[in-house]
Amino acid sequence: MKSTGMIRPVDKMGRVVIPNEIRKQLKIKSNVDSLEIYVDGENIILRKFQPTCIFCNNLADCIEYEGHTVCNDCIEKLKAKKDKEQN
Repeated sequence: MKSTGMIRPVDKMGRVVIPNEIRKQLKIKSNVDSLEIYVDGENIILRKFQPTCIFCNNLADCIEYEGHTVCNDCIEKLKAKKDKEQN
């Protein structure tokens, strides 16, 4: 883990401001992106959230459908299953 040398206080609500330089470097957009929070021993890890397919956890070629993320491979498998059931 690389230290940035930056220190930020925690406010009364438990919030910490992520410095603009880090947000730019990681392409984190305000009011658009979300962060996942992990705990590893005494460390808190923040990671830019990337939705994965609800069926296979794939990150690639995903679309959002009614609040769920589905990859193209699973969409094709679902279409094939539906076609098979209809015949």
